[in-house]
Amino acid sequence: MYQNIYQRNIKREVSTTGVGIHSGTPVTMRLQPAMPDDGIQFVLQYVNNTGTDTVKIPAHFSMVKSTTLATTLTKGNVNISTVEHLMATLSAFGIDNLTIYVDGSELPVLDGSAKGLVLLLNSAGIFETTQKRKFAEVTERVSVKSGDSWAELTPKEGGLFIDYTIVYENPHVGTQQFEFELTPDFFESEIAPARTFGLLEDVQSMLDRGLALGGTLDNALIIGNDGVLNPDGFRFPDECVRHKCLDALGDLALFGMPIIGKFTAYKSGHMLNHLLVKELAESGKYHIIEGNIIEERSEEKVDS
Repeated sequence: MYQNIYQRNIKREVSTTGVGIHSGTPVTMRLQPAMPDDGIQFVLQYVNNTGTDTVKIPAHFSMVKSTTLATTLTKGNVNISTVEHLMATLSAFGIDNLTIYVDGSELPVLDGSAKGLVLLLNSAGIFETTQKRKFAEVTERVSVKSGDSWAELTPKEGGLFIDYTIVYENPHVGTQQFEFELTPDFFESEIAPARTFGLLEDVQSMLDRGLALGGTLDNALIIGNDGVLNPDGFRFPDECVRHKCLDALGDLALFGMPIIGKFTAYKSGHMLNHLLVKELAESGKYHIIEGNIIEERSEEKVDS
């Protein structure tokens, strides 16, 4: 079982600069420590009729307005897109309170994975506060479906477990399945390095829709009928499903508190992941537990 029961924060402010994979524009992201119980918020500047203003967007599923090839949060007419990689990384390392300043409408994609985000957090340093965390423990099965794609959350004591299956006709992707329990070390070595990917046949249609304008072989895996186009090839034989797990962790992190249970998905994506989190909240099939309850359970298992 893995859970850190105290709220965590970063020790110092850090920043990074890159391009948005869909917008293609440069963007700087700055991570700043926040107070306990403040949660995670994105802060953006935008131009209106009277000049420049600032808007805060909570990292919460209720703010999700688009799931087309990325998860986008919206408040009023201000958007922040592609938040899933950062949210997954914060979730894996148990960061509960953070203010994220962004000077664009999309987070930097870096190399298409969360590897650089892990390095950023490590450079910031992480410490535990004295405040206990709250967890959402799944009590009954919750599921959503679209065609033959589905996703569900089921009760499983201990932490967050992921079981993800993807199916692609492209033989260089095919059917891949990956299962694990989320821990910081496992995330850093086995999930974070997995890059976003796309099929060569879909690239032009994405460009026509104004998407993937910043995509290159330096920040995305492109897979054609003859194999992967990237000179360095795959980082893992099943890199594609691992990246889907990364995306799912980011979407689940938008619930607003860590989830205890098992997430199982078959051909899911941002839309179904979001709908599942929303269904969990609306169904009430969970109860909130405090960090000290997890402590007591751990002690009981040791005593037994």
